[in-house]
Amino acid sequence: MRRLFWLGIGVAVGVVVVRKATRTAQAYTPAGIASSLTESAGGLVESLRSFVEDVRAGMAEREQEIHQAFAQGEAFDDQFAELREDPRIGDRDIFPEEHQR
Repeated sequence: MRRLFWLGIGVAVGVVVVRKATRTAQAYTPAGIASSLTESAGGLVESLRSFVEDVRAGMAEREQEIHQAFAQGEAFDDQFAELREDPRIGDRDIFPEEHQR
């Protein structure tokens, strides 16, 4: 009985080790590497898609705020006006004379 128990334990451990080794070996085959890269690229594309959607939603929200302020005749709060008026930061530093139209 004791031998049968240890035989069962040995077989179970052997199966687990062989399955783990097979998965690891498959991960380093060309097909396994291609599959891993495909999954990584898919995740990257999905992250990029999500980022672009967030940016577009933010742009649409800001544009709506601008349209509402314009429709109500309010002066638009230009948060960058001070930066453009500063001669050290103005457009001339960003765009040299030869690049301005």
